[in-house]
Amino acid sequence: MDQEDRIALFLDYENLALGARDHRGGAAFDFRPIADALAERGRVVVRRAYADWSYFDEDRRMLTRSHVELIEIPQRMGASRKNAADIKMAVDAIELAFERDYISTFVICSGDSDFTPLVHKLRELNKRVIGVGVEGSTSGLLPPACDEFLYYDRLEGVDIPPARGRRARPATRQAGAEQRPPEPEREQEPEVDRRPAGEEPGRDVDALAVFVAQSVAGLQGSANGEVTASRLKRTLLRKDPTFSESDYGFRTFGELLRHLAERNVIELAEGPAKGDPEVSLPEHGDREVAFGLLRGVVADLGSGGNPVALSGLKNQVRRARPDFSEKKLGYRSFLQFCKAAATAGVLELRWSPEADDYLLTTQT
Repeated sequence: MDQEDRIALFLDYENLALGARDHRGGAAFDFRPIADALAERGRVVVRRAYADWSYFDEDRRMLTRSHVELIEIPQRMGASRKNAADIKMAVDAIELAFERDYISTFVICSGDSDFTPLVHKLRELNKRVIGVGVEGSTSGLLPPACDEFLYYDRLEGVDIPPARGRRARPATRQAGAEQRPPEPEREQEPEVDRRPAGEEPGRDVDALAVFVAQSVAGLQGSANGEVTASRLKRTLLRKDPTFSESDYGFRTFGELLRHLAERNVIELAEGPAKGDPEVSLPEHGDREVAFGLLRGVVADLGSGGNPVALSGLKNQVRRARPDFSEKKLGYRSFLQFCKAAATAGVLELRWSPEADDYLLTTQT
């Protein structure tokens, strides 16, 4: 038990409950999925919820059965109930951070950006902070501030809203309203309703492969020892606190890594601890094939030894191989990929002031 994280849970209940009802087709808020998710992360020693409970009579019974301490924030004449609850919750969290050294993790259940300074202060005090919010009502400022952010809508045990007009919202949340206009999507609502819970639009495995490969490349370049699966998972969460392998259909992070290893995106080897393999990028195979592809395209375009400009070259490579992506190989840009090919002696790369571009030629 001494190795377990001690967790303090704080619920801005009005924000969470009303957000769930407004953005999930009127579905009632259920505390159990949050409790289950936190039980997997450590031992919850403090559970507090803040609200004017005269507005949430049924919810009060549900929280009491889950052993949540209810902090009453009554509405007073001329006062803002919301601000009073926010201030009381922030003061209690900071007080607990100083008085209970054994508490290592604070969970802030709210989508309100007003709690961002609280998150920053708790992390400054060397506390891990997990945020929880309803996806449709969570400010874009809050998730990046946390060490990890859980969307209530995606938690195991949260029921999928009924197939009504509101069901189009999950499709628009992920890519943004400007990319998925509501009107064209209406005719496709029945198809969206048939999606399994884990298959959300915009969360494709190709994008995941790029995300993981770039992270592994960065960790390998930092020269701070081997890259283990646990270290990689922490890095992914630092980059995107909302990351969860379950969003891509994988039950565990290890299952995700094995899938990427089968696709030759990464390589797995025995790590320092059981169940924590070492992760690396393939040194050969796909990378050598990609270098050969680049050389072949440059040779075809620059027949007779003529140099080929870097601008537009990536499109030519993709015409030869539509699935090409330098990011899957761990390179942050196409220029970095070409520089690596030049370093490997596959071709020559030089800057031309006259052309105002990089020029590539094949080795003779």
